[in-house]
Amino acid sequence: MKFGIFANLAGPGRIEDYATVLDEAREQAVYCDENGYDSIWYTEHHFGHEGNELITNPILMGADIAARTKNIRIGQAANVATFWHPLRLAEDIAMLDQLSKGRVEVGLARGLYGREAANLNTLSDPTNQAQNRALFEETVEIMKKAWSNRFFSHEGDIYQFPPKGLKWNHPMSPPSEEYMDMEKGEISKISLVPQPYQKPFPQLWQTIDSPRSIELAAENNIKGIFWMPTVKELKGRFELYREKASAARGYDVPLGEGIALVRDVYVAETMEQAREDAAEAVLNTYRWICHWRGLGNLMDPGEAVKEGQELNYDFLHPRNLLFGTPEYVTEKIKELQEELNLQNLLLWVNHSHLPHEKVMKSLKLFTDQVMPNFTNTNQEVYL
Repeated sequence: MKFGIFANLAGPGRIEDYATVLDEAREQAVYCDENGYDSIWYTEHHFGHEGNELITNPILMGADIAARTKNIRIGQAANVATFWHPLRLAEDIAMLDQLSKGRVEVGLARGLYGREAANLNTLSDPTNQAQNRALFEETVEIMKKAWSNRFFSHEGDIYQFPPKGLKWNHPMSPPSEEYMDMEKGEISKISLVPQPYQKPFPQLWQTIDSPRSIELAAENNIKGIFWMPTVKELKGRFELYREKASAARGYDVPLGEGIALVRDVYVAETMEQAREDAAEAVLNTYRWICHWRGLGNLMDPGEAVKEGQELNYDFLHPRNLLFGTPEYVTEKIKELQEELNLQNLLLWVNHSHLPHEKVMKSLKLFTDQVMPNFTNTNQEVYL
């Protein structure tokens, strides 16, 4: 089994101390690199004066971390592809892949927050799901073309590259049928520089929830990142991904292959200490997210949200939190293995106002007393 870190950095009240937040993130990344963690993933959020999500550019953050580490893979969970110009996103990811010598995992998302979409790209409006999904799918199509070909062109419903009628004439760039319409003296194709270090391009991942997103990801060889649901609910989603991936590839894909699961983690000497240290911090994260997502994503299949249901620790803990002693957390991960054949677990350890010292203490307990129960096996993994 492989373990990574889902580094959605947070710090309400710490925006003015942002440099320290970054120093703490660097310490965490270097520790994970030196202690056998497979990957670390940074998020993308904007305009968050509340301090709940503090990384605006996971690629830029990844470049800083790549320069300080040697082995850990560097992911984005995720680049909100609908906010980006597709060629700039493809270029920046390729550059990071070159800088890190091929350690990049490309995470993509469609976007959730209207405040972000309205100020970055109105076409990505999450209330217009058809338009948002079309923008996402065309962006991904362009990125793949740009990474896979020496010269490429694209003509879609939203974008056209290169635009028609673009003249080109320079003595240091000889005319060529590879990229020009020789009769018109116009560019017919363009070239992305640099190309990715990994060929043809790094593995693509998508943060996914809905059945349609799961199906499209599986059918297009995009790996899936899940987070909130209970084990019982996740089982159906894992099965759906396996079914669609198997049909697309022409062979039986094992359950759990191509999927990573994010789980909120806090390890302490006692169950009571874990609750005392981190309950309010993780609840603050869920209060922020569930304002948009609701509580439905935390229910078992067939279970309805009760009228007046409160979001509290007693409700949340048994459903999806890995909060407790090393023994408790170990048993919960074993359950994920047994029920889902889980192969990639991403730990969300940076919650809200939780002090860095406690984050690191928990992480070290996980490293020393939980990880050895899973990493010293012969289980095949797929990341």
